[in-house]
Amino acid sequence: MSHIDLSKKEENELQAESLGEKIELIIQKMPENEVTLVEIMDIVGADSLLLLTVILSLIFLIPVSIPGVSTVFGTGILLIGITRLFSRKLWLPKFIADRKLSAEKLREGFKKALVWFHRLEKISKPHRLSRLTTAGTMTVFANLAFILGAILLMFPFGFIPFSNTLPALALIFLAVGMMQQDGGFILLGHISNIVTMIYFAFLIAGGGWTITEFIKILG
Repeated sequence: MSHIDLSKKEENELQAESLGEKIELIIQKMPENEVTLVEIMDIVGADSLLLLTVILSLIFLIPVSIPGVSTVFGTGILLIGITRLFSRKLWLPKFIADRKLSAEKLREGFKKALVWFHRLEKISKPHRLSRLTTAGTMTVFANLAFILGAILLMFPFGFIPFSNTLPALALIFLAVGMMQQDGGFILLGHISNIVTMIYFAFLIAGGGWTITEFIKILG
């Protein structure tokens, strides 16, 4: 596996900046041509798996065509969710960890998506709706919603508008909400998951209807 070593100064920079500024620093430190999920994790360092989730989800806020990215990132986020739910150390299968992706396209996508993230960051308020951030049942519920969002992100609808954007928004809301202890963002994450499931239900129902009508025409 490839690794990128950060100096102590760089690690301190990541710890000191706001979420948006941290992501900008990470974009700057990405390799020139290709990057793997392990390398992205090395760049993030020990800062937070939730921050890594935000970074991996950002790419889906804008239309970008990178083969296999939803599978790789979605699996990574799913395993992060399972890790958080069961308080385990993160493990990644080798075919996901070492899958090479275009660093240039990812960097371009992250930069475009950062505009939207900065807007979200401005409206996040720590300790809002604190009942939704209390340890225990609410934390488990948030982690389960996080896992659901990752599963929805992996659905094979990437070629359909908003099919990746909606679950990515849910994951960003949930991740930022848990990092900032913002119950309002966690609530928005739950709502985004529900909207995604309704949207997918319409897609599946519409696809079934189209196939049925096509068969009738052929008959």
